[in-house]
Amino acid sequence: MRYMENVLCYEDYSKLRESVGWLLFSKEQTQMALMNSLYTVIAVKDSQTVGMGRLTGDGMYYMIVDIVVQPNYQKQRIGTKIVNMIIEFVDKETPSGGRSSIQLIAEKGKETFYEKIGFKIIPHEFCGSGMRKVIRK
Repeated sequence: MRYMENVLCYEDYSKLRESVGWLLFSKEQTQMALMNSLYTVIAVKDSQTVGMGRLTGDGMYYMIVDIVVQPNYQKQRIGTKIVNMIIEFVDKETPSGGRSSIQLIAEKGKETFYEKIGFKIIPHEFCGSGMRKVIRK
């Protein structure tokens, strides 16, 4: 398995989302999101992209999004490697004496995967419930 940084393209992004049954965004939205990502990672096996992850953020608060591994490649620690590479990127970007917060919204049933990597389910002793609002047109 080869891991590559900052080369995630629209075609691979769309194919991976489809492979796990996720809805697609418009091509225009997707291309803008990819262009505005702070950091992306793909996993490549035999010239085929089989996993991906993206990071967005502002230098203090970061959001991990789109962690996807094709179903036939799951349970091989590919997602773990991708998330750890993203965490390492944030660690390098965090200045000495600084603090960064990495957040995500786990797909239902995937919470344990992220807990094993060190994420805490919200609410917990410091944070209230995570929330989101979706706008559809």
